Amino acid sequence: MRYRKQTASGDYTFGQGIANFWVDRREAPAQAVLTRLRLLKGEWFVDLSAGTDWATRVLGKYTMSTYDPEIQQRIVGTQDVTALQEYQSIVDPQTRALRVSTRISTVYGETQIQESL
Repeated sequence: MRYRKQTASGDYTFGQGIANFWVDRREAPAQAVLTRLRLLKGEWFVDLSAGTDWATRVLGKYTMSTYDPEIQQRIVGTQDVTALQEYQSIVDPQTRALRVSTRISTVYGETQIQESL
């Protein structure tokens, strides 16, 4: 897998040739997972069914039973992810933030992902 690296703020990196890419490393599918989670359903004009269903399955008052399966499905459906080893989500009711921590197996080895969504 070849995946363009991103900066801490989520912008693509440029100007360094092949050094701007993760090539056959566990960081590539990990970054692909984050990209898939951040893509809103209906946002990509080529395939309006692609994306995370944030509007009806993740966000909102009555989604406690649907947001974990939605996020987990997006993770395991990512190219080169072979298994979801650990998964934990924590909702902070004060800030209304969802923090996801997961350990995934990829064809290149295991990696940890922690993200506030």
